[in-house]
Parts: sequence; structure tokens; C-alpha cells
Amino acid sequence: MHMLTSIRTSNGKIEIIDQLLLPHTTKYVEITSIEEAYDAIKDMKIRGAPAIASLASLAFAAYIQSGLDSAQPPAFLLSPESLSAQVIHKLDYLSGARPTAVNLGAAIRRLKAVLQSSIDAGKSVELIAADLISEGKLIADEDFDRNKRMAEHGGEWLAELDRGSGGSGQELNVLTVCNTGSLATSGYGTALGLITYLHEQKKLGKAYYTQTAPYHQGSRLTALELKTMQISSVMICDTMVGSLFQHHKIHAVAVGADRIARNGDTANKIGTYNAAVLAARHKIPFIVVAPISTVDLDTPDGSSIPIEHRKPLETCLVRGAVHPFELDGEGKVRQETVMITPSGLEGIYNPSFDVTPAELITAIVTEKGVATRKEGQTSFDLSGVV
Repeated sequence: MHMLTSIRTSNGKIEIIDQLLLPHTTKYVEITSIEEAYDAIKDMKIRGAPAIASLASLAFAAYIQSGLDSAQPPAFLLSPESLSAQVIHKLDYLSGARPTAVNLGAAIRRLKAVLQSSIDAGKSVELIAADLISEGKLIADEDFDRNKRMAEHGGEWLAELDRGSGGSGQELNVLTVCNTGSLATSGYGTALGLITYLHEQKKLGKAYYTQTAPYHQGSRLTALELKTMQISSVMICDTMVGSLFQHHKIHAVAVGADRIARNGDTANKIGTYNAAVLAARHKIPFIVVAPISTVDLDTPDGSSIPIEHRKPLETCLVRGAVHPFELDGEGKVRQETVMITPSGLEGIYNPSFDVTPAELITAIVTEKGVATRKEGQTSFDLSGVV
């Protein structure tokens, strides 16, 4: 089964697919510096908490490697002290690209920990640099396997839940929000990975997904991934979730996460909370699927999660292909950005994420397993899945 790829590397070259141009134009953009990685993350050419952590780590590793490969070593490689100062400066810079996505912060903490442990071990500057490069690559490489594990954990848990309530564990219809597949990770995906796993096991009925305004990650990216994998699916507008639950049998809602607090409160793409409230009303299981790196045990609950607010203009604009299709001078589908609101609007509310309280979540799935709330409790004990 063919899957899309958000990041590809070859012979030290890092390329990302420009997700702002999808689904009509597939263009890979080379990332040659930490600054270009920062801009790509900030501008959402690449998005999805695991994917941006992978890109940041790979770009950082490439930066250190380029220093080692230089005929004249740069000043930051002259001593462990100078390397430490430069590494901390660059990592702190990268951490500001997307503040809500905790995976990026987790990757940066891992790299800083390797830096410190290598210095404490008395290693040479060359060996410290080599350790940092290895860790940066490892952060990206380990994502695919853990995604497959959590997809299996979540998929089998849902099938068993359905069988326990008198169902067959087959023909399961699952709604998802935003895009959490291969384009949001280093491969396979989190919540969309659960759907992909059910499809592979012939346990999926249909995948439903919201358009996810204002960036339309659902209608642009999830739609493209599901179509590419030939998975039966249905797109709905964000405001149609309640109607869907009223008129169709939906076995679960599966979403990803950008940060999970210690009590289980979960920050995810705007619109997730809406779906959770409606799922609770209709007694539909609500599943969060995310790697351990998304769990922030230092954040006690959702009230402490920083929420990124993006430019108001983004809510006023839509980019897409001209319809009927036209080709530009390079033979590619011509795309345009259009404004769908009156110009000069003064009042615009544009948070990129919302927080779903733990009491509305049925299960939290990581690569270690599935956590559920005990009867009558409104928070999770995540100790068994982190």
C-alpha cells in the first residue's frame, strides 16, 4: 500500500514535501539550514507534532555534520565549551517555531541531555558532535516503528471494545480530525495510523474526516492520504459532526495530539474539543493516539498548555486549484489564494489548537499501550503508557 512521505533524506540531503501546495502540487523543498527548518515549521510547510520534531532534529544534525566536514572547522567546534554554547543557542531558537507541539520540545531536551552527558563524560569536541548527530537522526528514525505499534494497540482495543458491546469488531466506522498520517509524522501516522491499521486488518468500514478549517488539513491532506491508500472515506465539514453522529453509526473518534498533560487533558487541532463534546453526547468512544514524546508530565492539566494563536489573516484566505483546472507555464495545476471574507475585518479569533478535558476522552494510546479512565474518575493515570 503506497503512503505519502513528509520528509525524505539521501546522502545528507533533507527534503520536505511543501504541504501548503497539496493536494494539487507535489513539490519537495530542500532544507539546507536550521533557519530554513524553522521557517518551514513556522509557516506550516511541514506540520504535525512528530514531523516537525523529526525535521528540527535532522536539520540540527546536518548543521553539526557540516561543521565537522568543513576544511576549516567553525569556531563552535574548537572546544566543548564553544560547542555547548552554540548547540544551546540553536536548539533554543528551534524550540520557538511551534510552542504548543511538545514533541519538538521533547526532541530538544533529548539533544541537550546528550550534550550534557557527553561533556560530563569528558569526551572530545568531535565525539560530542558525533553523539549529537546520532541522537538527531535517531529521533527521526524511531517515529515510524512506534507509530505502527500504537496503531495496532488502538485498533485492537477498539475492535475488542466493539465485540464487548455485542458488535463484530468488523466494519468499524471512525471519524478523525485534522491530518495525523504520514504527512504529519515520519511515516504511518498516529490517529490516521489507527485507521490505516484497521483497513489493513479488514476491520474498517469507512473513515470519516473533518475538513479542519482554516488550513483545511483534513480536506487537503487527510483526503489525499486516504485516496492514495485507496481507503473508503467520507469528508464532512467541521460543522457536520453532530449531524453525522445523529444519522450514521460511528464506532469511535480517533484524534492525534500536540500535547497531553499529566491528567490526560489534550491539546490538538482546533475543532477537536467540539468533536469530543458531541461524541460524549452520543456515547461514542473518543480516542487520543500519540507517542510518549507528546505526553508532558511537567504540565499538570490543560490550563497550563500554551495555545498558539496564528495570524488573523489566515482565517480569511483559502488557497486551492483554479476550477475548472488550468495549467501554468510549467504544466502544473494553477493555484490561487482568494479572500473569502470582507477585507479589513477587525475582530478575528484564530487559535490553532483547543484543549479537550480528560473527562471527555475514553482512551489514550501510546506505543506502550492503552490507558483508560477508571469508573467515575475525570482524569487519567498515564504511568502505564509512558
